[in-house]
Amino acid sequence: MQFTGWGRRRRGWRRPAVRVTTLLVAALTVAAAGAGPVAAAPPDSLVEPRGFFSGIPYELAHPGGSLPGTNDWACRPTPAHPRPVILVHGQGGGRVTNWGAYGAVLANRGYCVYALTYGAVDGRWPLSALGGLGEIPGSAEQFGDFLDAVLAATGADSADVVGHSRGTYVPVYHLKTAGRPQRISTLVALAPLWNGSQTDPPRTGMRPGGDVHEVVWRGGSPYLPGVTHVNISTRYDEIVVPYTSGQVPGRRGEDVTNIVVQDHCPQDYSDHLAIAGSRRTVLMVLNALDPAHPVTVPCEPVPPFSG
Repeated sequence: MQFTGWGRRRRGWRRPAVRVTTLLVAALTVAAAGAGPVAAAPPDSLVEPRGFFSGIPYELAHPGGSLPGTNDWACRPTPAHPRPVILVHGQGGGRVTNWGAYGAVLANRGYCVYALTYGAVDGRWPLSALGGLGEIPGSAEQFGDFLDAVLAATGADSADVVGHSRGTYVPVYHLKTAGRPQRISTLVALAPLWNGSQTDPPRTGMRPGGDVHEVVWRGGSPYLPGVTHVNISTRYDEIVVPYTSGQVPGRRGEDVTNIVVQDHCPQDYSDHLAIAGSRRTVLMVLNALDPAHPVTVPCEPVPPFSG
Protein backbone atom coordinates (compact mmCIF):
# COMPACT_ATOMS: atom_id res chain seq x y z
CA MET A 1 0.00 0.00 0.00
CA GLN A 2 1.32 3.44 -0.86
CA PHE A 3 0.44 6.90 0.33
CA THR A 4 1.70 9.26 -2.32
CA GLY A 5 4.37 11.61 -1.06
CA TRP A 6 4.84 9.95 2.35
CA GLY A 7 5.15 6.21 1.81
CA ARG A 8 8.65 6.43 0.41
CA ARG A 9 11.80 8.46 0.94
CA ARG A 10 11.79 11.80 -0.76
CA ARG A 11 14.73 13.68 -2.20
CA GLY A 12 14.15 16.59 0.16
CA TRP A 13 14.76 14.44 3.26
CA ARG A 14 18.41 13.64 2.62
CA ARG A 15 19.33 15.51 5.78
CA PRO A 16 16.28 14.92 7.99
CA ALA A 17 17.88 15.81 11.30
CA VAL A 18 18.81 19.24 9.96
CA ARG A 19 15.29 19.73 8.58
CA VAL A 20 13.61 18.78 11.87
CA THR A 21 15.89 21.02 13.91
CA THR A 22 15.44 23.96 11.52
CA LEU A 23 11.68 23.54 11.65
CA LEU A 24 11.59 23.61 15.44
CA VAL A 25 13.92 26.63 15.62
CA ALA A 26 11.61 28.49 13.26
CA ALA A 27 8.50 27.51 15.18
CA LEU A 28 10.00 28.68 18.47
CA THR A 29 11.21 32.03 17.20
CA VAL A 30 8.38 33.18 14.95
CA ALA A 31 5.70 35.44 16.44
CA ALA A 32 6.40 34.51 20.05
CA ALA A 33 4.42 37.47 21.34
CA GLY A 34 1.28 36.32 19.55
CA ALA A 35 1.32 32.72 20.70
CA GLY A 36 -1.30 31.74 23.25
CA PRO A 37 -0.56 29.40 26.16
CA VAL A 38 -2.11 26.00 26.53
CA ALA A 39 -5.36 26.42 28.50
CA ALA A 40 -4.89 25.90 32.21
CA ALA A 41 -7.07 23.50 34.20
CA PRO A 42 -7.14 21.96 37.70
CA PRO A 43 -4.44 19.33 38.28
CA ASP A 44 -6.96 16.49 38.05
CA SER A 45 -8.32 17.59 34.70
CA LEU A 46 -5.57 19.16 32.66
CA VAL A 47 -6.37 20.04 29.07
CA GLU A 48 -4.98 17.30 26.81
CA PRO A 49 -3.51 18.84 23.64
CA ARG A 50 -3.12 16.73 20.53
CA GLY A 51 -0.51 16.60 17.80
CA PHE A 52 3.28 16.61 17.70
CA PHE A 53 3.52 20.40 17.65
CA SER A 54 1.05 20.97 20.47
CA GLY A 55 3.81 21.72 22.97
CA ILE A 56 5.28 24.61 20.99
CA PRO A 57 2.66 27.23 22.00
CA TYR A 58 3.37 26.44 25.64
CA GLU A 59 7.12 26.76 25.10
CA LEU A 60 6.59 30.14 23.48
CA ALA A 61 4.38 31.36 26.32
CA HIS A 62 6.55 29.87 29.09
CA PRO A 63 10.17 29.92 27.85
CA GLY A 64 12.23 27.26 29.54
CA GLY A 65 9.28 25.89 31.50
CA SER A 66 7.73 22.46 31.76
CA LEU A 67 4.43 21.20 30.41
CA PRO A 68 1.45 21.20 32.78
CA GLY A 69 1.44 17.95 34.73
CA THR A 70 5.16 17.31 34.30
CA ASN A 71 8.21 17.82 36.54
CA ASP A 72 6.24 18.11 39.77
CA TRP A 73 9.01 17.17 42.18
CA ALA A 74 6.51 16.83 45.03
CA CYS A 75 4.58 14.10 43.18
CA ARG A 76 4.47 10.72 44.88
CA PRO A 77 3.62 7.54 42.95
CA THR A 78 0.45 5.72 43.93
CA PRO A 79 -0.20 1.98 44.26
CA ALA A 80 -2.05 2.17 40.93
CA HIS A 81 0.98 3.71 39.20
CA PRO A 82 3.96 2.99 41.45
CA ARG A 83 6.65 4.08 39.00
CA PRO A 84 7.35 7.59 37.65
CA VAL A 85 7.38 8.02 33.88
CA ILE A 86 10.27 9.82 32.18
CA LEU A 87 9.82 11.27 28.68
CA VAL A 88 12.99 11.33 26.55
CA HIS A 89 12.74 13.45 23.40
CA GLY A 90 14.28 12.98 19.98
CA GLN A 91 16.83 14.99 18.01
CA GLY A 92 15.94 18.68 17.94
CA GLY A 93 13.19 18.20 20.53
CA GLY A 94 12.88 19.16 24.16
CA ARG A 95 10.93 18.47 27.32
CA VAL A 96 8.09 20.71 26.11
CA THR A 97 8.25 20.74 22.32
CA ASN A 98 8.39 16.95 21.91
CA TRP A 99 5.74 15.94 24.44
CA GLY A 100 2.71 18.23 24.15
CA ALA A 101 0.46 15.22 23.54
CA TYR A 102 1.75 13.27 26.56
CA GLY A 103 2.26 15.32 29.70
CA ALA A 104 -1.37 16.03 30.60
CA VAL A 105 -2.62 12.61 29.44
CA LEU A 106 -0.28 10.80 31.82
CA ALA A 107 -0.76 13.22 34.69
CA ASN A 108 -4.55 13.03 34.39
CA ARG A 109 -4.30 9.27 34.81
CA GLY A 110 -2.34 9.49 38.02
CA TYR A 111 1.26 9.13 36.83
CA CYS A 112 4.15 11.18 38.16
CA VAL A 113 5.56 12.49 34.87
CA TYR A 114 9.01 13.92 34.25
CA ALA A 115 10.74 15.21 31.14
CA LEU A 116 14.22 16.54 30.53
CA THR A 117 15.96 18.40 27.74
CA TYR A 118 19.32 16.77 27.07
CA GLY A 119 22.01 17.57 24.54
CA ALA A 120 21.20 21.27 24.07
CA VAL A 121 24.17 23.15 22.64
CA ASP A 122 23.31 26.54 24.16
CA GLY A 123 21.78 27.45 27.51
CA ARG A 124 20.00 30.54 26.18
CA TRP A 125 16.40 30.33 25.04
CA PRO A 126 15.20 29.43 22.41
CA LEU A 127 18.28 27.30 21.68
CA SER A 128 18.01 25.80 25.15
CA ALA A 129 14.71 24.22 24.07
CA LEU A 130 16.39 22.34 21.24
CA GLY A 131 17.94 19.19 22.61
CA GLY A 132 19.25 15.92 21.29
CA LEU A 133 22.05 17.67 19.40
CA GLY A 134 25.01 16.54 21.50
CA GLU A 135 26.91 13.27 21.37
CA ILE A 136 25.11 10.19 22.69
CA PRO A 137 27.59 9.43 25.53
CA GLY A 138 27.18 12.88 27.08
CA SER A 139 23.42 12.80 26.54
CA ALA A 140 23.23 9.40 28.24
CA GLU A 141 25.10 10.80 31.23
CA GLN A 142 22.60 13.67 31.47
CA PHE A 143 19.74 11.19 31.33
CA GLY A 144 21.35 9.12 34.08
CA ASP A 145 21.62 12.16 36.35
CA PHE A 146 17.97 13.00 35.67
CA LEU A 147 16.91 9.42 36.39
CA ASP A 148 18.80 9.57 39.69
CA ALA A 149 16.99 12.78 40.61
CA VAL A 150 13.55 11.38 39.72
CA LEU A 151 14.06 8.20 41.73
CA ALA A 152 15.40 10.14 44.71
CA ALA A 153 12.47 12.59 44.65
CA THR A 154 9.75 9.99 44.26
CA GLY A 155 11.24 7.26 46.41
CA ALA A 156 10.63 4.76 43.61
CA ASP A 157 13.01 1.89 42.93
CA SER A 158 12.60 2.15 39.16
CA ALA A 159 11.02 4.28 36.47
CA ASP A 160 9.25 3.69 33.19
CA VAL A 161 10.61 5.50 30.13
CA VAL A 162 8.92 6.68 26.94
CA GLY A 163 11.51 7.65 24.33
CA HIS A 164 11.20 9.01 20.81
CA SER A 165 13.78 8.42 18.07
CA ARG A 166 17.22 9.32 19.51
CA GLY A 167 15.51 9.26 22.89
CA THR A 168 15.28 5.47 22.57
CA TYR A 169 19.06 5.09 22.22
CA VAL A 170 19.98 7.40 25.09
CA PRO A 171 18.48 5.42 28.02
CA VAL A 172 19.75 2.09 26.66
CA TYR A 173 23.24 3.53 26.19
CA HIS A 174 23.14 4.81 29.77
CA LEU A 175 22.07 1.49 31.26
CA LYS A 176 24.61 -0.50 29.26
CA THR A 177 27.47 1.74 30.38
CA ALA A 178 26.35 2.53 33.94
CA GLY A 179 24.81 -0.85 34.72
CA ARG A 180 21.85 -1.23 37.08
CA PRO A 181 19.26 -2.02 34.37
CA GLN A 182 16.73 -2.67 37.13
CA ARG A 183 16.34 1.11 37.42
CA ILE A 184 14.03 1.00 34.39
CA SER A 185 11.04 -1.34 34.36
CA THR A 186 9.41 -0.56 31.00
CA LEU A 187 10.93 1.18 27.99
CA VAL A 188 8.41 2.28 25.37
CA ALA A 189 10.28 3.22 22.19
CA LEU A 190 8.56 5.40 19.58
CA ALA A 191 10.23 5.21 16.15
CA PRO A 192 13.29 3.40 17.53
CA LEU A 193 16.32 2.73 15.35
CA TRP A 194 18.03 -0.22 16.96
CA ASN A 195 19.73 -1.16 13.68
CA GLY A 196 20.52 2.44 12.80
CA SER A 197 19.09 4.33 9.85
CA GLN A 198 20.22 4.87 6.30
CA THR A 199 19.62 8.59 6.84
CA ASP A 200 22.13 8.84 9.69
CA PRO A 201 25.59 10.16 8.78
CA PRO A 202 28.30 7.64 9.70
CA ARG A 203 29.84 10.02 12.25
CA THR A 204 26.91 9.56 14.63
CA GLY A 205 28.14 6.05 15.43
CA MET A 206 24.53 4.81 15.43
CA ARG A 207 24.88 2.63 12.37
CA PRO A 208 26.05 -0.98 12.72
CA GLY A 209 29.77 -0.93 13.34
CA GLY A 210 29.71 2.49 14.99
CA ASP A 211 30.87 3.08 18.55
CA VAL A 212 27.41 4.02 19.87
CA HIS A 213 25.74 1.12 18.10
CA GLU A 214 28.27 -1.31 19.56
CA VAL A 215 27.45 -0.15 23.09
CA VAL A 216 23.69 -0.32 22.54
CA TRP A 217 24.09 -3.85 21.18
CA ARG A 218 26.41 -4.96 23.98
CA GLY A 219 25.49 -8.52 24.86
CA GLY A 220 24.19 -9.21 21.35
CA SER A 221 20.91 -7.30 21.67
CA PRO A 222 19.61 -3.74 22.19
CA TYR A 223 17.45 -5.04 25.01
CA LEU A 224 18.06 -5.31 28.73
CA PRO A 225 17.38 -8.19 31.13
CA GLY A 226 14.39 -7.58 33.35
CA VAL A 227 13.16 -4.64 31.26
CA THR A 228 9.87 -4.78 29.36
CA HIS A 229 10.50 -3.37 25.88
CA VAL A 230 7.67 -2.10 23.66
CA ASN A 231 8.67 -0.83 20.19
CA ILE A 232 6.15 1.26 18.25
CA SER A 233 7.04 2.05 14.62
CA THR A 234 5.41 3.40 11.48
CA ARG A 235 5.81 2.18 7.91
CA TYR A 236 5.91 5.81 6.76
CA ASP A 237 8.95 6.76 8.80
CA GLU A 238 11.12 8.91 6.54
CA ILE A 239 13.92 9.33 9.11
CA VAL A 240 14.31 5.79 10.46
CA VAL A 241 14.95 3.97 7.19
CA PRO A 242 13.98 1.20 7.00
CA TYR A 243 11.36 1.43 9.73
CA THR A 244 12.00 -2.24 10.53
CA SER A 245 15.25 -1.11 12.16
CA GLY A 246 13.16 -0.56 15.26
CA GLN A 247 11.31 -3.87 15.12
CA VAL A 248 14.10 -6.18 16.27
CA PRO A 249 12.63 -9.41 17.68
CA GLY A 250 13.48 -10.34 21.23
CA ARG A 251 15.56 -13.38 22.05
CA ARG A 252 14.66 -16.11 24.49
CA GLY A 253 14.23 -14.54 27.92
CA GLU A 254 13.80 -11.00 26.58
CA ASP A 255 10.46 -9.27 27.05
CA VAL A 256 9.84 -7.50 23.72
CA THR A 257 6.64 -6.44 21.96
CA ASN A 258 6.85 -5.00 18.45
CA ILE A 259 4.00 -2.85 17.10
CA VAL A 260 3.55 -1.17 13.72
CA VAL A 261 0.76 1.39 13.90
CA GLN A 262 -0.60 0.47 10.47
CA ASP A 263 -0.94 -3.24 11.25
CA HIS A 264 -4.57 -2.87 12.30
CA CYS A 265 -5.30 0.59 10.93
CA PRO A 266 -4.29 1.45 7.36
CA GLN A 267 -5.71 4.96 7.82
CA ASP A 268 -2.84 5.81 10.18
CA TYR A 269 -0.35 7.79 8.08
CA SER A 270 1.95 8.71 10.96
CA ASP A 271 5.47 9.61 9.93
CA HIS A 272 8.51 10.08 12.20
CA LEU A 273 7.09 13.16 13.94
CA ALA A 274 3.40 12.28 13.93
CA ILE A 275 3.97 9.01 15.76
CA ALA A 276 4.95 11.08 18.81
CA GLY A 277 1.78 13.19 18.59
CA SER A 278 -0.91 10.80 17.41
CA ARG A 279 -3.69 10.06 19.88
CA ARG A 280 -3.61 6.43 18.70
CA THR A 281 0.02 6.11 19.74
CA VAL A 282 -0.68 7.85 23.05
CA LEU A 283 -3.26 5.16 23.83
CA MET A 284 -0.80 2.42 22.82
CA VAL A 285 1.70 3.91 25.26
CA LEU A 286 -0.90 3.90 28.04
CA ASN A 287 -1.46 0.20 27.38
CA ALA A 288 2.28 -0.47 27.45
CA LEU A 289 2.62 1.30 30.80
CA ASP A 290 -0.42 -0.38 32.35
CA PRO A 291 -1.17 -3.60 30.48
CA ALA A 292 -3.43 -4.81 33.29
CA HIS A 293 -5.94 -2.06 32.45
CA PRO A 294 -5.95 -1.77 28.65
CA VAL A 295 -7.81 0.98 26.84
CA THR A 296 -9.30 0.69 23.37
CA VAL A 297 -7.17 2.08 20.55
CA PRO A 298 -9.60 3.12 17.81
CA CYS A 299 -8.70 2.97 14.15
CA GLU A 300 -9.03 6.51 12.87
CA PRO A 301 -7.27 8.66 10.26
CA VAL A 302 -3.95 10.09 11.39
CA PRO A 303 -2.29 12.73 9.20
CA PRO A 304 1.47 12.73 8.66
CA PHE A 305 3.72 15.38 10.11
CA SER A 306 1.48 16.69 12.91
CA GLY A 307 -0.35 13.53 13.91
